[in-house]
Amino acid sequence: MFVLVNLKAYPCDPIAVATAARDVAADAGVRIAVAPQAADLSRVAETGVETWAQHVSPIDHGSHTGSTRAAAVADAGAVGTLINHSERRLTLADIDGARAAAADNDLETVVCANDPAQAGAAAALGPDAVAVEPPALIGGDVSVASADPGIVRDAVDAVTDVDEAVELFCGAGVSTGADVAAAADLGASGVLLASGVAKADDPRAALEDLVSGI
Repeated sequence: MFVLVNLKAYPCDPIAVATAARDVAADAGVRIAVAPQAADLSRVAETGVETWAQHVSPIDHGSHTGSTRAAAVADAGAVGTLINHSERRLTLADIDGARAAAADNDLETVVCANDPAQAGAAAALGPDAVAVEPPALIGGDVSVASADPGIVRDAVDAVTDVDEAVELFCGAGVSTGADVAAAADLGASGVLLASGVAKADDPRAALEDLVSGI
């Protein structure tokens, strides 16, 4: 089970969260990664935690003000990137372009999708994983695995039907070890979460609870 913590633009200390994630991953033998703001990528990577970007743009060098090149993300120490998060939606063509740019720079990719149908479409683009995240549950206290487990099951089936090599991650509302265990029981091989750790008073304790369900 892979635990991917998206720090979004929350007012947390990215180094403190990264250090906690690094230590809990080592203690529990669980793969944990942190996705900080782009400006914090190199500092977070220097802690030794597995570091991911929150977004890469489907571009290379050129007139692309405000864009994030996959090569720059990789140079900063990231090993993977989210694509098409519900708060950073892309067109299908740009999702594919971002995935290709990431692959060219040896970055793993997780493409986010709202529902099973989108998950299947995303899988057809060949990412490493697809994360299903119903927007209504993002940032809440109820995990999609508990609120509507059928979405996770259907997304697993939709992704597998398209490409068995693509993994399915569960997102939206994941915050406890029980949520992680429920996601695993439904066939997910990873979880994508944010506020459960980034907004926690004690990120290490939150992470320890999360991995207790694995």
